[in-house]
Amino acid sequence: MGLRAYTQRMSTTLALAMALSSHAAIAQDEPLPYENATLLNRAAQLTHRFLVADTHIDVPYRIYDHWQDVTQSATGNFDLPKAQEGGLNLPFMSIYLPWHTEVDGTAYALANRLIDQVEAIVYRDPDHFGIPHSSGEVERLMKGGKIALAMGMENGAAIAGKVENLEHFHERGIRYITLAHSRSNHISDSSYDQHRPWQGLSPFGQKLIPAMNRIGMMVDVSHISDDAFWEVMEISEAPVIASHSSVRHFTPDWERNMSDEMIQALAKNGGVIMINFGSSFISKASNDNHGTYAKARSGFMEQAGIQDTHDPRVEAFTKTYREKTPFVYATVEDVADHIDHVVELVGIDYVGLGSDFDGVGDSLPVGLKDVSMYPSLVAVLLHRGYKTEDIEKILGGNFMRVWKAVEAFAVQGH
Repeated sequence: MGLRAYTQRMSTTLALAMALSSHAAIAQDEPLPYENATLLNRAAQLTHRFLVADTHIDVPYRIYDHWQDVTQSATGNFDLPKAQEGGLNLPFMSIYLPWHTEVDGTAYALANRLIDQVEAIVYRDPDHFGIPHSSGEVERLMKGGKIALAMGMENGAAIAGKVENLEHFHERGIRYITLAHSRSNHISDSSYDQHRPWQGLSPFGQKLIPAMNRIGMMVDVSHISDDAFWEVMEISEAPVIASHSSVRHFTPDWERNMSDEMIQALAKNGGVIMINFGSSFISKASNDNHGTYAKARSGFMEQAGIQDTHDPRVEAFTKTYREKTPFVYATVEDVADHIDHVVELVGIDYVGLGSDFDGVGDSLPVGLKDVSMYPSLVAVLLHRGYKTEDIEKILGGNFMRVWKAVEAFAVQGH
């Protein structure tokens, strides 16, 4: 496992990636950075030397739907062998709650079941995994050679308007909450939802942010509307994260990504934007392609009376649609462009990685298909002249700074 396994695996994986890449038809005098063996070897050394944090990986809901043992080789984007190859130390397991769980009242129970599943991973393989309840525990787990399975709640539906539920999930290990998801909820309006009852945060949401600050729970602004984001910036006294968002500069008019003004405000707050790897987050061509598909899917779901995008009938629709209209993939170079933009805009201290592995389906870029492939991105950054200390910050240092600041704020008794 480790560097040798990574090198062997990449020789096969990158050959396949080249066949899929939009660059494949262009004669190359030199290999692309993420195909350069020398750069990849140096990059792999860095990912195995530094803490690698990824703040959004959707394993719990994936294995809740279709169980797999991720302590062994599995078919998704994350499992133990892949994580070891890529040098991943701190994957945040997403406790994802579909929007309808707030409507039908099942969010609280589902959140607890998904947390149980993360605990079960550790129970099956305590030699390789642990659940950290603090930044210090992450560092202790790393020293013991273990992967820290931290947890973030994607969609605050399970809070159900009760601060005591916030405290309950904090005790169970949740360390950030994405306030809303694909629909507006009792906390916040969603960037994906045209129905925006609160024009930002709800009255409860306005009270929840200080409560999260006091308890040491990170506030996650991914998915929420612009108006809600600006309210969070006004209210939160602790640094804020965007756990899996990218840069709107490259996808104009797509509210799910963050504008330059929002990134600047996040940096002023001391927070960090964690770049989402999904092609539609990264590339305008991919985003346009996905937008057309999403409209077609929504029409199908409405006509069929389906609410859950994970419904097998939706999966069948998608398969047929994509046979006629293939998806347009971004590349790992495009992901690096988003990092470049944040660095140029606000500096090196405010950007990190929030891949959305296992959450964006088959839309991942060429060169970044699973958690074994972080070195591909690092190779591109090295090629672009990033220093070793800069890469350390991007891989995890910036996020850990924010986590520690949120903990410190809570300890101060505010």
